[in-house]
Amino acid sequence: MGRQTEAGAQARVGTGSADRLDPFALPVRFAAPDAAADGGERRVTLEAGRVVVDRMVRSVSMRIAVPLNCFSGVAVRVAPGEKPECDRVEVVLAHRDRALDVPLHESAPGGDGLAEWKSWGRALRLPLLVEELDGRRSTPAKLLGLVEVGRPRPRRRHSLLAGRRPRFLVKRRTGKLTAETKVNRGEREIIARN
Repeated sequence: MGRQTEAGAQARVGTGSADRLDPFALPVRFAAPDAAADGGERRVTLEAGRVVVDRMVRSVSMRIAVPLNCFSGVAVRVAPGEKPECDRVEVVLAHRDRALDVPLHESAPGGDGLAEWKSWGRALRLPLLVEELDGRRSTPAKLLGLVEVGRPRPRRRHSLLAGRRPRFLVKRRTGKLTAETKVNRGEREIIARN
C-alpha cells in the first residue's frame, strides 16, 4: 500500500501489475523510468486536468506541467523482450513529444493490459490509441473529434422486442386482403365535389 502524500496523492513506485495504479483514484503520484534523467527515473503526478513531471537532468531540477488535453490519447503497445515469451503489453499516456509519454501500466500479453487501457481512457476521457511496431499511433475506432462514429447503439432497453407491435396494437386485428375485397381502378376521383 502506498503512503499518502500532500494534496491527497497516492505515492506509488513502478508501473507493474504488482503495484497497480488506479485510474479512478486521481490524483496519483508515482516514479517512472526516464533514461535522460539523473538516477534513471522521474516523479509523475497525474491529476484530473494535468500531468506534472519532476526530474533532475545534470543536477538541474525541472518541473514540467502539461495540461491533459495536450495528450493525444491513451496508447497500448507491445514492448519486445529479449525472447518472444518475454514480450509485455504497455499502456502509456501518449504525447506528440515521445519524451513526455507517461507509462501507466505494464503486464504480460495474457494479463489485464487491455482492461487497464480501456479504464485509463475512460477515466481521463481521452481517445484510445494502438501503437504499431513501427511507432505509428492510430485509433482502433473511427472518431469525429472526440465522438466515436459507428453503428448507433439501441435506444431502448428492451431492444429485443423493438421489432414487435406495441402492446395495445397486439389486441387489434390486422386487415386482410381477400378475393372479395373491392378495389377501385380507373376512376378519376373517389370523392364527388358536387
